[in-house]
Amino acid sequence: MGLQQELRAHVDGEVRFDEGSRAAYSHDSSNYRQTPIGVVVPRTVEAAVAAVGVCRDHDVPVFSRGGGTSLAGQCCNEGVVIDWSKYCHRLLSVDGDRALVEPGACLDDLNAELAPRGLMVGPKPSTHDTCTIGGMIGNDSCGATAQAYGKMADSVLRLEVLTYDGERMWVGETSEEEYERILAAGGRRAEIYRAMRGLVEENLALIRTRFPDIPRRISGYNLDSLLPEKGAHVARALVGSESTLVTVLRAEIRLFEVPRYQALAVLGYADIAAAADAVPEVARHRPLALEGVDHTLISLARVTRLAGEDVVRELPEGAGWLMVRFGGRTRQEAEDRARRLIEESGDAHTAFMDDPAEEERVWRVREAGLGATAYPPRGPETHEGWEDAAVPPDRLGDYLRDFQALLHDFDYRHCSLYGHFGQGCVHTRIPFDLEDPGGVAEYRRFVERAARLVASYGGSLSGEHGDGQSRGELLPIMFGGEVVELFGRFKRIWDPAGRMNPGKVVDPYRLDQNLDLLGYHPEEPPTHFSYPHDHGRFTHAASRCVGIGQCRATSGGVMCPSYRVTQEEEHSTRGRARVLMEMMRGETITGGWRSKDVHRALDLCLACKGCKSDCPVNVDMATYKAEFLAHHYRRRLRPPAHYSMGWLPLWARLASAAPRTVNALTHAPGLARAIKLAGGVDPRREIPRFAERTLIDWFAGRGVRGDGDPVILWPDTFTSHFHPDAGKAAVRLLERFGYRVDMPPVPLCCGLTWISTGQLGIAERVLRRTVAALAPRLRRGERVVVLEPSCAAVFRSDAPDLLYGDLDVKLLRERTVALPELLLDRVPAAPPPGTGIGAVAQPHCHQHAVWGFEDDRRLLERVGVRTRVLDAGCCGLAGNFGFERGHHEVSVGAAELALWPAVRDAGEGTRVLADGFSCRTQIEAGTAAHPVHLAELLAEVLLRAEAPAGEPAPAR
Repeated sequence: MGLQQELRAHVDGEVRFDEGSRAAYSHDSSNYRQTPIGVVVPRTVEAAVAAVGVCRDHDVPVFSRGGGTSLAGQCCNEGVVIDWSKYCHRLLSVDGDRALVEPGACLDDLNAELAPRGLMVGPKPSTHDTCTIGGMIGNDSCGATAQAYGKMADSVLRLEVLTYDGERMWVGETSEEEYERILAAGGRRAEIYRAMRGLVEENLALIRTRFPDIPRRISGYNLDSLLPEKGAHVARALVGSESTLVTVLRAEIRLFEVPRYQALAVLGYADIAAAADAVPEVARHRPLALEGVDHTLISLARVTRLAGEDVVRELPEGAGWLMVRFGGRTRQEAEDRARRLIEESGDAHTAFMDDPAEEERVWRVREAGLGATAYPPRGPETHEGWEDAAVPPDRLGDYLRDFQALLHDFDYRHCSLYGHFGQGCVHTRIPFDLEDPGGVAEYRRFVERAARLVASYGGSLSGEHGDGQSRGELLPIMFGGEVVELFGRFKRIWDPAGRMNPGKVVDPYRLDQNLDLLGYHPEEPPTHFSYPHDHGRFTHAASRCVGIGQCRATSGGVMCPSYRVTQEEEHSTRGRARVLMEMMRGETITGGWRSKDVHRALDLCLACKGCKSDCPVNVDMATYKAEFLAHHYRRRLRPPAHYSMGWLPLWARLASAAPRTVNALTHAPGLARAIKLAGGVDPRREIPRFAERTLIDWFAGRGVRGDGDPVILWPDTFTSHFHPDAGKAAVRLLERFGYRVDMPPVPLCCGLTWISTGQLGIAERVLRRTVAALAPRLRRGERVVVLEPSCAAVFRSDAPDLLYGDLDVKLLRERTVALPELLLDRVPAAPPPGTGIGAVAQPHCHQHAVWGFEDDRRLLERVGVRTRVLDAGCCGLAGNFGFERGHHEVSVGAAELALWPAVRDAGEGTRVLADGFSCRTQIEAGTAAHPVHLAELLAEVLLRAEAPAGEPAPAR
């Protein structure tokens, strides 16, 4: 029986050897690429044990993976990868300040589960919403809070581990009595312990003197944890071993009390090295975190509005800053500690953040550093590869000056320097040229010199991200050959066959092997979209992802609804990006645009555009999906849904001739089912009813009124044919506040439904016709008011990319506005007429991605509507997606994650606000609520007694 067949027969879990799955796991967050043999997703710990056994029987390498956010190549290899994150994420028990956890537990999710007890895990990497406990153990993770709570190794009490040859055991601190018991029991465990004892006793002086005594020594194996004065702690010796020694099955970890209150002080200095000079004195105040950021990162935050447009103004004067966070059991205690630091800060410029929202915005700039610096708007792309070295904190300033000189020697300019300065750890991304052999040779020369520089300071090559492939080859520079030989001996004790994540840490691949961009020069295909932010190249867009994995977060923001429902790497933005890159490469995935594996990966993408804004490097998967579908179905028969829903504007126009008849037919019990079957619609979905009179017809009968500033109200298909009351309310509001409203005299469309189904040739023709019709009025300065956010997003984002360089399209983008943008300056900030009205608002995903909800929020506040803006992610319907056969479970699953529960809990009398037709349809499908458009709610509040004769009063 072959490997794949035997894994399927013996493993309770998912076993995947298809091209798409292997492609999705071929990268982590590093510069490296290695395609695994296959992927195993165990449902239980026992299933993982079985998987390792099968791999052993076939002499196949194996390694574990959590969030896949490793930056040194630890999580990609040519073996069988065990992904723990989907199923093995349980908190098994809590006993005082100890927790027993499975390795796939996401840190944020685990901390949320511990929060009612007032407890948390100490280390908190910036990937806390994605990383897993197993990954943190494999990497010896730290994060900003390691300043107070130490590295992951300091929190690990015991580990249950499995060796490649099948020995399963619990390991931890080893007393002399326990050691004797282990030896007396005999067997493989005794052999391992006897060999470890021998390794340490024979090399006591070497281990005691050659391991840097600094807070952030992550490089190498933790052989010093085996010293007798450290309790011969076997578990901590295995922490940071990057899946090269054992498979971790369960972990017992120490927990810490959650600081009830926090306060942030920011200190400004002349430059980043001067900020680093101040670290020892600041650290004396014992903060929770002590972070450094430089002017380059702050400038990027300003340009990209990384954490809001005001964040830069909230910082004190300077070009290098220390962000110092304090905790306390009372607010006063936390704030007093921050103020005490400020009082004693000498010549530093200072700022105290006493607004939690303001503090969070500033802190988010630091956390987002990795993604923010990857594609600087006015500079070359940057890469990891030398991104986390650490030195003694009291020597950090001098090290930074020497490191900046080294960067200058290689002409690597504008590199941001930031990181965990309280522990001497510096993060950066450097514009290495990893596509060209000459650039790769330069990269090697640089990191070799950088390694020698760090070693001269008594530092560590890695202060956070581990060795993997990036730094494994450089370990002799830091430790010397004798210690590196001990690492090899230690690996052979645990993994004599050398099948645990081979080529990482010990006997490593060269640091310039397996680079994902070297040799990535696929033929550039003709495309519909222009990809202006990717040098006009789809191949570059497909390689844009840097693997941070924020798309795997389980809450907050919009990205990525399909991952949140499925918990599948392939159905995350990152997984899809990797699949597309492998499609363009043509090695792992060989079918090109016609690949069924790529189609499967993209099929469950809701095209919500959440990644366009939420992804730190702005991967735009909705655009990539539309491009792929256009090529995949070129000159081929498409799915029925592409004809039924992709051509919805045409069918809606035809239905408007006899809407009652059409509604009766589409809702007749037997006939409705046949219509859904023919149209590719899921039978559990109800076809929306057409309005008896379209908005266009209503407006034609009513005519243009008033003589104010002229605006064009865009009669999108959804508003005009399904929900014209929103359009009527908008007309009355605009006229009430001084606008002269008109509509296009001929039927026009933005092309949205053709774009979302990948019928891009038709979408381009539709858009050209629309732009030609609107151009004369746009040139006169008239604005286009769009009520449906998806359609506004087409004009503001998709159209300029599809019809790149067309000046009238650019004008359309500039002239397209949402209703709040016109009303904010005209609705008086008088005593709020809406006092007493409460609402919950579901922002549309495309609005979130392209222009945001802030104007809506301000307008609702101005008119006195108490509004809770939901952070519920995508509604799950997403236009045609949720109607299509095969998507119902993901569509409903996305709604059940947060939106439907929030609406159900909103309370009687609370208005439910949703501008998107899809959002309103989905809310009605799963709750008893009757959501309204913002225009309807504003009309209710502002125009209560102003409904003209013959026109309906605003909906309630």
